[in-house]
Amino acid sequence: MSRIGKKPVSIPDGVTVTLDGQRVAARGPNGELELQVRAPIRVGWDGQEGKTLLVTRPDDQKQNRALHGLTRSLIANIVEGVSRGFSKTLEIVGVGYRVQPQGKGLRLSLGFSHPIDFPAPDGISFETPNQTTIVVKGADKQQVGHTAAVIRAFRPPEPYKGKGVRYKDEHVRRKAGKTAGA
Repeated sequence: MSRIGKKPVSIPDGVTVTLDGQRVAARGPNGELELQVRAPIRVGWDGQEGKTLLVTRPDDQKQNRALHGLTRSLIANIVEGVSRGFSKTLEIVGVGYRVQPQGKGLRLSLGFSHPIDFPAPDGISFETPNQTTIVVKGADKQQVGHTAAVIRAFRPPEPYKGKGVRYKDEHVRRKAGKTAGA
């Protein structure tokens, strides 16, 4: 049996989860998220109503084993997202590279001839503690990661000077440049 799939999902205080057939919806202080569970996988309450959820599978077919752990992780992510939320931190490295908040979005100066205006997608908020740091926050883990990846893709870190947009703990492998003479 899947080690991840058989762990129960505990529901923290302040979060309500509703089960409607194959649909799992969670509502909490950070918003509301829902998940449509694939057909052979079942989600049900574990004894106490409203405290823990159990994810089960009908048999040991390969596809059902794969969906078992995935479904449990997705449910745990929506419960954690509506209760605490997720965040990713990006750092901007380079002379003259900076970010400025602009309404709900961002204005990025990344060495191009023009600034990049990036509007905030629904459910995402930005914080800029300083001119070279962006914190992407939201309830949906996948959407937070995708938004951070889109911002990073504007100017990925290059290997010679390390300039560009990178994740906070990302290690950029540096290359030696050309050497003068022989």
